[in-house]
Amino acid sequence: MIGQYVADGVVTGATLALGAIGLTLTYNILRFANFAHGELLTFGAYFALLFAGAFAGAQTFGTLSFGAGFVLATAGAALATALVALALDRFLFRPLRKSEIAVTLVIASFGASLMLRNVVVFVWGPEPEYYSRAISIASEIVPGVRLTSDELFVVALTAVLMLALHLFLARTRLGKAMRAVSDDPALALVAGIDVQRVIRATWIIGGALAAIAGVLFGLTVQVLPDMGATLILSMFAAAILGGVGSIYGAVLGGLLIGVAQSTSVAWIGPAYKPGVAFVLMLLALMFFPRGLLGEKR
Repeated sequence: MIGQYVADGVVTGATLALGAIGLTLTYNILRFANFAHGELLTFGAYFALLFAGAFAGAQTFGTLSFGAGFVLATAGAALATALVALALDRFLFRPLRKSEIAVTLVIASFGASLMLRNVVVFVWGPEPEYYSRAISIASEIVPGVRLTSDELFVVALTAVLMLALHLFLARTRLGKAMRAVSDDPALALVAGIDVQRVIRATWIIGGALAAIAGVLFGLTVQVLPDMGATLILSMFAAAILGGVGSIYGAVLGGLLIGVAQSTSVAWIGPAYKPGVAFVLMLLALMFFPRGLLGEKR
């Protein structure tokens, strides 16, 4: 039984990890905690729902409950959400970055979160939506562990995206520039790095990953207007547990939070799942202030 809880936790943790990466990228490069990041997950999920209608007749992938066009819809949702993130930065965060009061950006992100959430309710309505009404049958992966093909797809896609992001940051010119700006923005500017280009890339990558995280959550659960608000605190807990500023820590933190929340159902019941993330975050702050993989600065 515990193996099933762990497997379910890995599926949930994969979604949290993708979302936490965007949070930690924003904090690393822009130096503020973006509470509007959760709404990017919501927009991504609803954009995919919108685009999926255009590809409704596409052929399915084997036993997956969705069609091949859903993958195209997800890619379109990632692009559209990245544009939303860029617009948010251009018209809200960029002018406020000139302020000497550090908390200004954080308060602005709260306001942006409320605005975006209500835009979703106004456009799509408050009722839950589903990508597919097809019933996905779970198969036994190992003794005592059953997962649907959709859940396996979530874990596999997350792993591919993690590898792609690692290679991008480690081997591409833009990825190295992002790491340089993360370490020291002033020195990076003096060295000739286009910091504004790096900031745009940060919003694009963070927005796209958030959109995909929202789609994956909607695929295994359901699409709701407040799904981003529900997940944002767990994503912050994952980023803090893994080490704020560490992309690999965000992945580890997301998986640990997901597994801890899932396994806690067997011991304390489902009602306390959200609290588990905060207990782990509190313990991390008490005993590992920099997080599990955070660097000393």
